[in-house]
Amino acid sequence: MIRSLLNSLLYFPSRVIIETPDGAGLEYRDLALETEDGERLHGWWIAGRTASLGHLLLCHGNAGNVGDRVLHAALLTAGGFDVLLFDYRGYGRSSGRPSEEGSYRDARAALRCLLEQPTVDLGRVFYLGESLGGAVALDLALEHPPAGLVLLSAFTGVRELARLHYPLLPTSIIPDAYPTVRRIHELRAPLLVLHGDRDEVVPLSQGRALFEAAPGPKHMHVFTGLGHNDLIQVAGPELARVIVCWVRGLQRPPVTQ
Repeated sequence: MIRSLLNSLLYFPSRVIIETPDGAGLEYRDLALETEDGERLHGWWIAGRTASLGHLLLCHGNAGNVGDRVLHAALLTAGGFDVLLFDYRGYGRSSGRPSEEGSYRDARAALRCLLEQPTVDLGRVFYLGESLGGAVALDLALEHPPAGLVLLSAFTGVRELARLHYPLLPTSIIPDAYPTVRRIHELRAPLLVLHGDRDEVVPLSQGRALFEAAPGPKHMHVFTGLGHNDLIQVAGPELARVIVCWVRGLQRPPVTQ
């Protein structure tokens, strides 16, 4: 009962897809993803629109569904990324009900699907995790290290976030779910942390804590005057530029003496 209550406070899925990529002028393909425990997930493959920088698996946040991330895809494909955007179980057209372990399994299924796409270069696969998706993307990165991991407005863990938003809940009943800050020291991939300095959902201090706990190579970019839900809408082109510049830096050949 406690777990069900906490899940209701953590996951806010929507079944209604309000926008599809073609509405933004993007060419895409519908994908059907099968998880290891038999759930059927829905996703989109959206090809990059400029010279290719790589392929990006996008793990979205805890609310809405893929239809709320079309702008994400438009910005990233304009920057040269193929994007695989998928819904966790219980979101959009995906079967099942959301859970922590389920979201990890869903990301593994999405990665398998990404690697099956034509012309994918294994050495240029990146993960982007948005908010709760940051914990999901990190779990995947620990098992299958990418060319780089981007954490966008990510939190340190459910316990720390619950203390902030639900201070009346006894700490003893809050599970140690999505413990990102405790696990990020195991990361063996370049890291980019993106956060707004006025994030009212996940404080900037949590983004900084993740950055400090992570091994290198790593980089952090803070967006001034922006919160949790207006980062993409207000600073989307700048955010995409930061990601593109970071990836280009990773792909630049080392300077020889």
